[in-house]
Amino acid sequence: MAKQRSCSSVYPTAKETLEAARQRPNTEQTESPAYKLAFADDEYLLSDDTRAVRLMLEWMKFDELLDAGGIEHTIVMFGSARIGEPDQMQQRVSNLKAALQQNTDSAELRSLLKIAERLLERSRYYDMARALASRVACEGERQFGFPCNVITGGGSGIMEACNRGAYDVGADSIGLNIVLPTEQQPNPYTTPRFSFQLHYFAIRKMHFLMRARAIVLFPGGFGTLDELFETLTLRQTGRVAPLPLVLVGREFWQRVIQFDTLVDEGLISAADLNLFSYAESADEAFEQIAAFYRKPAPAGA
Repeated sequence: MAKQRSCSSVYPTAKETLEAARQRPNTEQTESPAYKLAFADDEYLLSDDTRAVRLMLEWMKFDELLDAGGIEHTIVMFGSARIGEPDQMQQRVSNLKAALQQNTDSAELRSLLKIAERLLERSRYYDMARALASRVACEGERQFGFPCNVITGGGSGIMEACNRGAYDVGADSIGLNIVLPTEQQPNPYTTPRFSFQLHYFAIRKMHFLMRARAIVLFPGGFGTLDELFETLTLRQTGRVAPLPLVLVGREFWQRVIQFDTLVDEGLISAADLNLFSYAESADEAFEQIAAFYRKPAPAGA
């Protein structure tokens, strides 16, 4: 990522300057916090006053790394971190049933079991996301007309499934982790050189959309809904170019979001419902993206 200094440059690099500064004698003046080089002063760089600098750096670093890695086009995939692979979800249900047999009066265990059973029902989306990512990695360039890479939030659940699908076929994929109060770490299927950690949600969203050629959303919670409405707003207002926005699992999405009610209330137009589509399988989602980019046949062909 870093550019080499030209041999003809008369200026030292920042590293050279920092090394020279470390050779200073220890005096009352040189030991003062004010004497630190600004770019090497962690306390200053982490202060409220330099937030704009940190925002800029977070944008620049990952943008340059993606450029250096040849990443031009991405297929963005979102979904819940809580929906794991079917075997994992089944094991959790089995464990809770066994625990409930030992403590039949536990309302907490009954509640946890009900949730686990729902997540087990949704675990088919893990396999679906994995299959879609594999197909994007294998056939995307030929079917869409451009090379593309899968990008996710880099975490567990559906995100893991998508990175794993690319990993299955030996393709690079990208993960954009975010620093959270509770521990989050990248799933083991993201390509290490494209496994990033960000602090600012706003910059993370920009990175998701900057190279996006399609967005696929599997069932998810607040984070997935946030990404959905961010993209819908940008599309509705014309701030981003048209692109496929595919919601996988019509029954889930129509139960969670009453889009028709927004139309009936006059809060969105009926035409806004054309900003997205539904799919029920990995193949259907893939074909919708391919159809969007497939060039029409020449007249008379």
